[in-house]
Amino acid sequence: MARRINPQAGPPVLPTREQILAFIADTPGTVGKREIAKAFGLKGADKIGLKAILKQIEEEGALDRGRGGFRKGGSLPPVVLADISSRDRDGDLVARPAQWDGDGEAPRIVIEALRGGRNGNRPAPGLGDRALIRVAPDPEAPGRYTGRVVKVIGKNRAEVIGVYRAGRDGGRILPVEKRSQGKEIAIPAGEEGEARDGDLVSVAVERETRFGLPRGRVTERLGSLGSEKAVSLIALHIHNIPHVFPKDVLAEADEAKRATKRGREDWREAPLITIDPPDAKDHDDAVMAEADPDPANEGGFVVTVAIADVAAYIRPGSALDREAMLRGNSVYFPDRVVPMLPERISNDLCSLRQGEDRPALAVRMTIGADGVKRGHSFHRILMRSHAKLAYAQAQAAIDGHSDDITGPILERALRPLYAAYAAMKRARDARGPLALDLPERKVLLNAEGGVDRVIVPERLEAHRLIEEFMIQANVAAAETLEKAGSPLIYRVHDEPALEKMRALSEVLASVGIKMTKAGALRPDLFNRILAQVAESEHAPFINEVVLRSQAQAVYAAQNLGHFGLNLRRYAHFTSPIRRYADLIVHRALVRACGLGKDGLPGDTTPGMLDAVSEQISAAERRAMAAERETIDRLIAGYLADRVGATFSGRISGVTRSGLFVKLAETGADGFVPVSTIGTEYFRHDEALHALVGDRSGETYRLGDTVEVRLVEAAATAGALRFEILSEGRSRSGAKQTGTKTRPSKAAVAAKAKARKGKASAGKAFSGKAFSGKARPGTPPAPEGDGSRRHRGSRR
Repeated sequence: MARRINPQAGPPVLPTREQILAFIADTPGTVGKREIAKAFGLKGADKIGLKAILKQIEEEGALDRGRGGFRKGGSLPPVVLADISSRDRDGDLVARPAQWDGDGEAPRIVIEALRGGRNGNRPAPGLGDRALIRVAPDPEAPGRYTGRVVKVIGKNRAEVIGVYRAGRDGGRILPVEKRSQGKEIAIPAGEEGEARDGDLVSVAVERETRFGLPRGRVTERLGSLGSEKAVSLIALHIHNIPHVFPKDVLAEADEAKRATKRGREDWREAPLITIDPPDAKDHDDAVMAEADPDPANEGGFVVTVAIADVAAYIRPGSALDREAMLRGNSVYFPDRVVPMLPERISNDLCSLRQGEDRPALAVRMTIGADGVKRGHSFHRILMRSHAKLAYAQAQAAIDGHSDDITGPILERALRPLYAAYAAMKRARDARGPLALDLPERKVLLNAEGGVDRVIVPERLEAHRLIEEFMIQANVAAAETLEKAGSPLIYRVHDEPALEKMRALSEVLASVGIKMTKAGALRPDLFNRILAQVAESEHAPFINEVVLRSQAQAVYAAQNLGHFGLNLRRYAHFTSPIRRYADLIVHRALVRACGLGKDGLPGDTTPGMLDAVSEQISAAERRAMAAERETIDRLIAGYLADRVGATFSGRISGVTRSGLFVKLAETGADGFVPVSTIGTEYFRHDEALHALVGDRSGETYRLGDTVEVRLVEAAATAGALRFEILSEGRSRSGAKQTGTKTRPSKAAVAAKAKARKGKASAGKAFSGKAFSGKARPGTPPAPEGDGSRRHRGSRR
């Protein structure tokens, strides 16, 4: 550090330019004139001379002046507004300052991951985000910084994704995000790049004027919306989801050698079978069960779950490993799958194909007659699937309708599986996991890539059987690693926050239900509430409110338990092909159980896994948003030619701006602007999750069944706008019958003006309701059933 002048040693001497610069460079953060004067013992008139020197150095460009004082020229302040634009080879996010006045290229800021298991519900930074970042110079790389995100501000609005429409003199961009609907961007002639009419493009917004359209420049042609898989292409680019494997990753996958029997137990004769959806292309788990021959466990079973041994092919630090961590998980769209691993790995080497030898990591569990797991052991095996079944096919065989595949294995394989599940179900019921019934709709496409129909697949005992087997295998993995003292990534689901419980108590009181406050908070409390209203008109409303009270499940290196499943410890082990967390757990088991040399590296710490947990939790939320928005766009396009039609639905979200309504027919969410509801002023009652008319008391509440008319459908944005036709509830709370008389245009205009521009009918897609945040109609779902299938595999 620059030598400080002792004021007692004699008259102070003005510091030189070099002394000042050295002092500022050695002092963290920004430095004010007062700190400089104190350091060099300057007082009174000497400060005037210091001011002149500082001004001269600043004019030379060697110093930058900020709000907190001076810093060395070409450096960043302690907290900077920056855009997260890429990832480095280690998968860490990299940001650049939003404004940079220094010479040369703006410095790189490598984002450090947040620590701690309770950060999962905080908005995690992601590619394309603009954020406030606290930075510090990287001592190992001059000119580079490390940083921690203080707050995510939003997306970088300098870049816009939209559809290019060609014109005579240039063209226009129609943004695809809901919040930007109606905000076109002009593209001057010559600035369209390689874009052609109808292309999806990335645009740099270069100039906004007070009057007229903002102007932009096409920076990249992303693809044609006239091609196949165009709808999911929008979500991939908006959410910056990696979907093209780098050449070195593909080369590494192609060079992978098939695993052999060496170092493995030979289980090829064991009657393991796979049970999957009929359209599954990869099969990463197989199951079997048999009666336990041990007399001490009379009526019990030995249940085996074998999982594809992905760790045998994906080595820590390899190109495949870095890419898998970057992606975090596979992403499932109706028109495509974006896999976490190349097809050579996921659909070939690691897919447990019928009749083919495959390496696996298996857990053999001893189940008592009461269904409780009594013990387990892990094995590295070579197996061969004896049958590939679909859920409905397995269920049909048990129900007495065998076919050529299920007939020969009915007694040896299927009946023992169902007998073991019957026992395990008793233990599950006694454990009492959260019993929310969340039916999952599936969009089926036609040959042209459009929506053919939307269905709710039947939920069979075969689904529940596989689900419970996977849950117990996950528990066994967590227990083994904890006992071995190994670091691991848990799947955690925290209990509901206190403020959410208070809000739930108020809502329940409004329908005459008193919530018991005594004792520890357990899922059974919510199950009793749901059972109490199961047959009443309040059931949909209370189910929605209970769902909203739950936390979101995340990954963490610290164990917080799993509230929804009512389990003390839980780790994802059963889907390493499609989830990076499971691959980490596999490696940890290989090391902890002494099953080979390709396990978790010995220098792995909980802190390192904390960073990985934060990253893959963010990737999971990114995937969920992309999948949901793609379905919204597909269904909006499907309904575009039915504008004016009437639909039945249920209120799925209530905000100050209006109502979200989920259609019964398709599950699509649309918006009803508050300014179009009647002629009186409707206020938002947050505690009741309702909009209430000030004059009449007419109420529209979360969960209410309503009739709506489709007014507008924006396919590329996935946005629907409705007009509500049903009467609301009366002051007494009774549901009124009949339909609304549509208010006059004058009444709507007067009401909109009184609201000072809030959410008008003509601006529904560009107002607060579509601000880009998670809509109230789709809260983060907790995990209750342990489903491991595609979009349902988030438990």
